[in-house]
Amino acid sequence: QVQLVESGGGLVQPGGSLRLSCVVSGTIASIQAMAWHRQVPGKQRELVAIASRAGTPIYADSVKGRFTISRVNVKNTAVLQMADLKPEDTAVYYCNARHVLTPGSSFGRDYWGEGTPVTVSA
Repeated sequence: QVQLVESGGGLVQPGGSLRLSCVVSGTIASIQAMAWHRQVPGKQRELVAIASRAGTPIYADSVKGRFTISRVNVKNTAVLQMADLKPEDTAVYYCNARHVLTPGSSFGRDYWGEGTPVTVSA
C-alpha cells in the first residue's frame, strides 16, 4: 500500500522560511515525478513545483526564485524549501507522487498526501 506523508507546515511571518517534506512509503519500483500543489478554500488546487526523475524542476511563476523542490530518489522523498514567504502563499500544501509503479504492476498510478497547512501572517 502506497502512502504519502507530509510534514513541516505551520505558521510563519512574512519573509520567513519553511521546509516541507514528503515521504512515500510502500513497496515501490519507481516514481516518475513528485510535485507539490497548494489549495486555498474556494479556489482550485494549483501546481507549485514538480521534479521528475531526470530534468529541470518546474515552478509556478508565483514562487520562482523563492521555492526550491528537491528529490531523494533512493528514499522516495521530496522536499519543498520555501523562502521569502508571503501572505498569499497561505494554503494547504499537498504532495503528489505521479506515475508510481509498484512491483508487478503494468501501469502507474498517482497518489496524494492529506496536506499540510501553511499560514503566512504577522
